[in-house]
Amino acid sequence: MLSVIPNPPRIALPIVGSEDFFPVRRVYCVGRNYAAHAREMGKDPEREPPFFFMKPADALQIVPGSEAVDHPYPPRTANYHFEVELVAALGRGGRDIPATEALDHVYGYAVGLDMTRRDVQDEAKRLARPWDLAKSADASAPIGPLHRVEGRGHPMRGAIVLSVDDISRQAGDLSEMIWSIADQIALLSTYFELHPGDLIFTGTPSGVGAVERGQAMEAAIEGFGAIRLIVV
Repeated sequence: MLSVIPNPPRIALPIVGSEDFFPVRRVYCVGRNYAAHAREMGKDPEREPPFFFMKPADALQIVPGSEAVDHPYPPRTANYHFEVELVAALGRGGRDIPATEALDHVYGYAVGLDMTRRDVQDEAKRLARPWDLAKSADASAPIGPLHRVEGRGHPMRGAIVLSVDDISRQAGDLSEMIWSIADQIALLSTYFELHPGDLIFTGTPSGVGAVERGQAMEAAIEGFGAIRLIVV
């Protein structure tokens, strides 16, 4: 029998240098936001405006420290891909936020992964169907501790990398984003009223690829540390 919980606990991220936690509301993701990645996916980065999709908040897998954690390989796929991303966490919300004011709404940043059932996504694209089954697997959004803007600032450049079994697979720079973090927030706020607790996965550089059970992934962003996962 279902037990009703009047005030269910919220998913919350640990905050670097604090005993407090950041409660998560929604998880938005921007697609193909690095030119080289857009090209490797067969798209023209000069022509396509930004687009968004969502993951359920409980798809987050919180990686609280530097030790590797087990990451479950999901069912119904034989082509499970990694995508390292900078995640922006909003501390203020609003509608129709001007790009010139958008960064004032960011509370902090974290290292994240947008894990994807690529074969399921390819089939959805072929049939013009939604991406939900491809993007929303359990634990498909690993994320590290949150670094507050206060004292850290907003990253405009910096290495963003991912390795599998100590072999480099993705290597880019945050400055290579097609649409800046401010632009992403501004555009997203024309579709939704944004709220404190919203996360935005801001896109991945080129080099995405499959990972297998037993392999170890390390995702790192300059200034924000690294998260480590072992696929099980």
